[in-house]
Amino acid sequence: MEAVGFDANTARLTIFLSFLIGMSALEVFIPRKTRVAKRANRWLTNIGFALINTVALRFLVPVAAVGAALWAQKNSFGIFNVLNIPMTLTIVAAIIILDLALYWQHVATHKIPLFWRFHKVHHADRDLDATSGIRFHPVEICISMVFKMAIVTLIGAPLIAVVIFEIILNACALFNHANVRLPLWLDRVLRIFIVTPDYHRVHHSVIETETNSNYGFSLTLWDHLFKSYQAQPSAGHDGMTIGLSEYQDTGPQRLSWSLTLPFK
Repeated sequence: MEAVGFDANTARLTIFLSFLIGMSALEVFIPRKTRVAKRANRWLTNIGFALINTVALRFLVPVAAVGAALWAQKNSFGIFNVLNIPMTLTIVAAIIILDLALYWQHVATHKIPLFWRFHKVHHADRDLDATSGIRFHPVEICISMVFKMAIVTLIGAPLIAVVIFEIILNACALFNHANVRLPLWLDRVLRIFIVTPDYHRVHHSVIETETNSNYGFSLTLWDHLFKSYQAQPSAGHDGMTIGLSEYQDTGPQRLSWSLTLPFK
């Protein structure tokens, strides 16, 4: 079990760092929007969140989704561990179900006031770039992991499916938060299937109706299916304001301010 966990963590970390470095480099050469805050201050805060969340998950939710998958497999628990379905189909189905579950979890963080108190830390960022994809309050991260573990256990998701899903989730978070200007034709093609930077940027608008749209993490299917899709921001990408209207100051750039925001 330890060897599998190490390999999975190594793969996730390698791909995560590769995407973070790659997206950050592209932001320098083909930026989409002009920044309103200094990169250094924001990056220290957002990377600080990533480090704190890593420690929090290690101590508060040490088993994580991979451990939940191993437990379900060992105890023949969950839908896919009971049904006799080909492994390839099981893996694909499990990944799609997990993506759908996180779509609804994301909706819940906007609709339920208690969850929004923590999720708004992510939305308070006044610029959007790859590091925004790791800017989440540790309480939200732990709640999200517990929810993910519950879904993995209930459906009996195979270990390999969970590892692949986590890698896809991390890569997509860095990609769709990136401040990268994609050719319009490429954005139109990609957003048929996956969430692009322009697609997700709408979700970070200060306009509430736009904030409450485009909830998808990886697949765009769910926003179309559940009528939460908005193609473009009303003010255009160059004219739109990112963040939350009540926090258009230097507060979100500071780690201490951001950590205590849900309790104010």
